Amino acid sequence: MTRGRSRPEKHKHLPGEAGVWIFILGDMCVFAMLFAVYLLYRGQDPSLFAEGQATLNRNSGALNTVLLLVSSLFVVIGLQALKRNLLDLSKRMVLLAALCGVGFVVVKAFEYSEQIGAGHTPGANSFYMYYFILTGLHLGHLLVGLAVLTVLYRMLASDREWTSQRFSMFEGGTCFWHMVDLLWIVLFPLIFLVR
Repeated sequence: MTRGRSRPEKHKHLPGEAGVWIFILGDMCVFAMLFAVYLLYRGQDPSLFAEGQATLNRNSGALNTVLLLVSSLFVVIGLQALKRNLLDLSKRMVLLAALCGVGFVVVKAFEYSEQIGAGHTPGANSFYMYYFILTGLHLGHLLVGLAVLTVLYRMLASDREWTSQRFSMFEGGTCFWHMVDLLWIVLFPLIFLVR
């Protein structure tokens, strides 16, 4: 009886550095606590939160969701291209992801302007306070993510050799961007849709 060749065991690999994952998990825990506080206050005054929610532009929230989902797809394609040493494709994908992120910022600026113009400021009531805190914190993370994507783009544009350390940095940056996307995937329905 002869045995066929067994497939080589795939090495399990955690993308990025361990420190990046500690930061991401810590950050997500902070957001989870903020989500819990939001839900607690919403439960105490559901009519106030429903009235505030009714003033939000769901279309802009949905557009931002699409922008971030597409940007994450571009980042995945960019990482896969880098693994195949297709640096130009990877560079284009990271640039497209960043442009989607900039689009998110523009849409959010219009959304904030619309809310503030209608007198819906963070001091107006608990709903708007949490709306601006949660979406503002997310926006801050997105801006950091755009800086990370800029660093990744510059890494791809440089002539330096792709060492395992540089590749791991690239992976860590993409993981951070995916975290920003994931946080929005929770925030959008929580603030805009769930009643």
